[in-house]
Amino acid sequence: MTEPMMKTVALVGTGVIGRGWIQVFSRAGCHTRIYDTDASQIEKALAWFEENLEQDVADGVLSTQEADTHRSLVSAHRDLKEALSEAEYIQESGTEKLEIKQAIFAETDKAANPSAIIASSTSGLDMNDIAKALPGISRCIMAHPFNPPHIVPVVEVMPTKKTKPEVVKRTVAFLKQVGQKPVIVNFYISGYLINRIQAAVVREAIHLVQSGVADVDAVDTVMRDGLGLRWALLGTFGVNNTNADGGVREYYRRFGESYKAIMRDLDPTPPSFDTEMIERIGQGVDTMEGGAPISEICRWRDRMVRKIRTLKEEDLHP
Repeated sequence: MTEPMMKTVALVGTGVIGRGWIQVFSRAGCHTRIYDTDASQIEKALAWFEENLEQDVADGVLSTQEADTHRSLVSAHRDLKEALSEAEYIQESGTEKLEIKQAIFAETDKAANPSAIIASSTSGLDMNDIAKALPGISRCIMAHPFNPPHIVPVVEVMPTKKTKPEVVKRTVAFLKQVGQKPVIVNFYISGYLINRIQAAVVREAIHLVQSGVADVDAVDTVMRDGLGLRWALLGTFGVNNTNADGGVREYYRRFGESYKAIMRDLDPTPPSFDTEMIERIGQGVDTMEGGAPISEICRWRDRMVRKIRTLKEEDLHP
């Protein structure tokens, strides 16, 4: 294991995203100090971490010795200043409300070492608003992971207007070193990249079901056994590039008008997202999944994503 460029990290907030970060940093060899104002939340996160390690050993992902090493690198703290001591990188994963994140960042900025980078896992708030009143805004940055962060590696990185360029470079380099795939978002836009693209797909999926074109299972089959298989390997533009012998330019020249016609046909009025529609989708998913517990589905998902990632790393396309 390569020694991490930042040996000690602190995680502020230990919910679903925060606990995933425990795995990310501890497996990379970082001393990982976790903090939450809610003691029960810390207990839940540690219990999840232990269960996750045990399952990884059972699945053959980790050896018993590796799991023990990961455990030894994690420590829980009830005092924020204590948790932040010696931390070179801090990842905030608090509740997704502006006033709460502003308060967390204000406390963290005061207590953290002056040279420490302070990153937020925010999925939709503007980092400029979160850090706008802080003396240390120049070391603040967004690092939004995709859930679960210890399985899906992409992280959206967006600096504030006052973040130092060196902070951006160090954050990107560090995230790459711990096994993530950071992408730079140049400026704030609602939803950033991941959730904005996801929302567009979800919007049309709901519209197709609501308008009676197809049922929930049909829509998800198209995604799961069609588009998703290719997108997992190449991405949207990469797939389009393989759809014509002459590449993406030929493809868009040949099918550009067809795409334009479909885009014009997409209903500009959003489909309803009311309780009735949500329940309709929920029932469709229940039927599709056959009552399998979400925990089992998530575990299956994790195993399969790992396999896809391993295949991609072992058999790189030209």
